[in-house]
Amino acid sequence: MANGFLVLLFIFSTFSTNIHACNQPERSSLQTFALTLSASTPLNWTSGDCCLWEGITCNPGGSVTHLSLPSKGLKLKGGNFPSSSLENLTHLTHLNLSHNSLYGLIEPSSGFFLSLSHLEVLDLSYNLLSGELPLSLPFRYIRVVDLSNNRIKGTIQSSFLQRAWNLSSLNVSNNHLTGQIPSSLCLHSSSVRLLDFSFNEFSGIFPPGLLNCSKLEVLRAGFNDLSGPLPSDIYHVPTLQEISLPSNNLFGPISNSIVNLTNLRVLELYFNKLTGLLPLNVGKLTILTHLVLHSNNLQGSLPPSLMNCTTLIELNLGYNQLGGDISKLNFSRLTQLSKLDLVDNHFTGTLPISLYSCKSLGAIRLSENDIEGEIKPEILSLKSLSFLSLTQYRLTNITGAMQILMSSKSLTVLILSHNFIGEEMPDGDGLMIDSAFQNLRALGLPDCQLTGQIPLWLSKLKKLEGLDLASNRITGRIPSWLGALPNLFVIRLTNNSLSGGFPKELCNLQALVSPQKAATQTVHGSLELPIYTQRTNASVTELQYKYLSSFPRAIYIRNNSLSGRIPNEIGQLQLLQELDLSLNNLLGGIPNQISNLTNLERLDLSRNQLSGKIPASLSSLHFLSSFTVAYNNLQGQIPSSTQLQGFSATAFEGNPGLCGAPLPNNCQQMNISGINNRTEDVHNGIELPWLHISVALGFITGFWGVCGPLVLSRSWRCAYFQFLYKIKDKFKKW
Repeated sequence: MANGFLVLLFIFSTFSTNIHACNQPERSSLQTFALTLSASTPLNWTSGDCCLWEGITCNPGGSVTHLSLPSKGLKLKGGNFPSSSLENLTHLTHLNLSHNSLYGLIEPSSGFFLSLSHLEVLDLSYNLLSGELPLSLPFRYIRVVDLSNNRIKGTIQSSFLQRAWNLSSLNVSNNHLTGQIPSSLCLHSSSVRLLDFSFNEFSGIFPPGLLNCSKLEVLRAGFNDLSGPLPSDIYHVPTLQEISLPSNNLFGPISNSIVNLTNLRVLELYFNKLTGLLPLNVGKLTILTHLVLHSNNLQGSLPPSLMNCTTLIELNLGYNQLGGDISKLNFSRLTQLSKLDLVDNHFTGTLPISLYSCKSLGAIRLSENDIEGEIKPEILSLKSLSFLSLTQYRLTNITGAMQILMSSKSLTVLILSHNFIGEEMPDGDGLMIDSAFQNLRALGLPDCQLTGQIPLWLSKLKKLEGLDLASNRITGRIPSWLGALPNLFVIRLTNNSLSGGFPKELCNLQALVSPQKAATQTVHGSLELPIYTQRTNASVTELQYKYLSSFPRAIYIRNNSLSGRIPNEIGQLQLLQELDLSLNNLLGGIPNQISNLTNLERLDLSRNQLSGKIPASLSSLHFLSSFTVAYNNLQGQIPSSTQLQGFSATAFEGNPGLCGAPLPNNCQQMNISGINNRTEDVHNGIELPWLHISVALGFITGFWGVCGPLVLSRSWRCAYFQFLYKIKDKFKKW
């Protein structure tokens, strides 16, 4: 029996080995496929049995069913996507090559699409693939198609899904697809759960046919050019959990029928043109977590039922026409609320006391409303609060506000512009300076008309990255200790009354000097809410920043009373991207060392008293997109054959001594005209005083050269008169 058992064991082991050995044609196809690729880490494809290779799975018959190599750093050695080498894998059910660097064309009519008839999952997302989609997906078993984050273009034909009878997920986001989103999305498959068309160039109205999507859970088509009202049948898909259609041209109201979507968790319709009121019974969406409708034209007051959405995490209704007394709203039931953004509406009243019950609040922005009052100590009960923006809030008592907020250990962004009008900047008396703002990264107090000087307590903010004190009435010198703040890389002191020189210590800012310091700033996470900025001298509208590290590294000290020279040490700020020292009283030459600022994109030195020539070395600033030295006392030729000549003449106007392109006066004409002017000056008598002076000086020199020795030396006088007597005797003899 023992021998019989061993025989059976041998037969079984042999049989099990044979049934897992891969087919030779498929092994050859995989080897051909591998030859077209290079990987950051070489693939472990060396054994004789391809079923044992990395990323390969076979069925009992030895046919390859799974080819899964995501995030392997795969690149093509050349040519198009090697689809032909995969055509022999006819039993393949899962193909995942996502998150690599594969590029090249996908041929819609290639055998790749025709031969893989058993394919269920196709994931080629996050590559560099181009080409167009086929007229239809030939994979009748296909369940998941993810071609997102590539470079695919063209249109999606209405026949694209007609054979995808088992499709549950289609993601073509982040490509270059155009035309209309195909109609009858779920006509051929009632199993569709996810549709993602976002970040493309689709246009037209959103097609009808969603009624057939009886199992649809996620619908995304944001960041396209869709127009028209929200599709009416969207309100009749009760399985919907997410509707994300931001940044389109959708208009019209949000129907009250949306309350039928009781499974809805995410509603994102921001950056559209929606109008009307918020649905009165929106509180029936009891499991809603994200209501993001900012940047529309919604009107009216917030319905009280909104406070029944007790699972809300984010409520963003900013940039609308909403109003009403905000202090009457009871936020106490929104215990999970993390983000509240009602910026730029018409709300009135004061900050609701009930808001302090939302212990999870990490971000509050109630800026640009008609709200007033003072910051209360109760705000410190919000232990997670990291982002606070109360711009144009009509706040008073800046000293009290700073005294309270300094104790907030979690606060990283504080923006209180257009408040405390005319008050004095707190100098530190009565403030807990040593423990002030332990984690503050951005402080904005612009447009407050604050008086006083830049306070010393700011020197304690060692994590500060951005400081904005623009458009106040701050006096005194720029303190040298600003240069010792280790993380500071944005300074806005524009439109104040600062005097003195540009401190050399400011040229030691580590975040502008050291690439290593700048690199460490990128590890910070995203802001709780984006910061919107607007450049005052550009035609672009508001810019949105989700990371502080994305802000341009900049120093703005425009329109003050700075004097003295620009220090040569400014060349140390090699990471600086924008420098604006215009409208001051700076003098001397433009330092050659500015040419070391090779990352500089904007340089404004206009309306000062700078003199000398424009350094030719500025031609090394290859990233300059904005430049002006207008209205100074600069002279000489504008450096030729440089990008400086690509700027308009207005960048150099107001400097009579400058010449050369792009100014209309060339330097040769200026030299000729200078000679002619001097000639005319002689004829007009302008140089006659100099002639008289030179004659007089010559007479005096000659007189004293001859007569001086006679006056001063007796021996010279005797010799001189003896010489005259001898001459006289000679004349008598003649």
